[in-house]
Amino acid sequence: MSQVNKQAIAAAFGRAAQSYSRHDALQRQSADGLRALLADNTFASVLDAGCGPGSNSLAWRQTGSVVTAMDLSAPMLEEARRNQVAESYLQADIEAIPLADAQFSLVWSHLAVQWCASLPRALAELYRVTQPGGKVAFTTLLNGSLPELNQAWQAVDTQSHANRFLTGQQVNDALSGWQYRCAVQTVTLLFDDALSAMHSLKGIGATHLHAGRADKPLTRGQLQQLAQAWPQQAGKFPLSYQLFHGIIARD
Repeated sequence: MSQVNKQAIAAAFGRAAQSYSRHDALQRQSADGLRALLADNTFASVLDAGCGPGSNSLAWRQTGSVVTAMDLSAPMLEEARRNQVAESYLQADIEAIPLADAQFSLVWSHLAVQWCASLPRALAELYRVTQPGGKVAFTTLLNGSLPELNQAWQAVDTQSHANRFLTGQQVNDALSGWQYRCAVQTVTLLFDDALSAMHSLKGIGATHLHAGRADKPLTRGQLQQLAQAWPQQAGKFPLSYQLFHGIIARD
C-alpha cells in the first residue's frame, strides 16, 4: 500500500466502537495465537498500539502491566477509556507515534498494522518506542484472507470488496535486519447466512476499502446472488483469515 485515508479508517472504526465487542471472535482467537507465540506474560509497561475498545489492554493490565492504550480512532479510544482498560490513553497514528524512544517493555499491536500505509515504517515506529531487551508483538492479515467473501462478490459485480493484504514474503521482507520469530495462523468463522458474515466485518469497523467503494446498499437480488455463490461448510457461511504473528526482540 502506498496511499491510505487515515481519517476514513478512523471514522469506520469509530462507528463500530459500541458494537466491536459483540463481533470480535476473530480478534479473540488471533490474540490467543499471538500470546502463545510471545510465550511471556510479564512486562512492566505495555503500549497497546491500535487498542480498539481495549480488551487486550485490559488483559495486559490484569497481569500487572502499566498499560498505555493507543488508537487512531477517538471513539474507540473513548470506549477503551470508558472500560477503564489502561493507565493512560493516546490518540495517535502507529506510523508517527508522538512518544520518546524506548518507553515500553512490550509494544503490542494486534490486527492494526494492516491499515498502515507502510509496514516497514509502522514496525520501525513500534520498535523505536520499545526498550532495549523488550519485545514488539504484532499480528497482521495476509493475502488470501476472506476468499469466501471475494468469491461470492464475483457473482454480483467486478469491483473489489475486500482489501488486498501483504503476502507472507512481503511481511518477512519488512522484518529483514531484525531478530524475530513468526507463525502463521488460519482462523475460520462460521455464520448462519451471508448477511451475518458481512455484518461481522461491519461490527468491528473493518469496512474501509483503500480503493474506495460505491456507496450503495445491497438489493435483495444481490444478497441472494451472494448467498448462492458463497462457498458453504455444512450449511454454514465461512469467513477465513490468514494471520501473521511476529515477535521482534529489541536490541
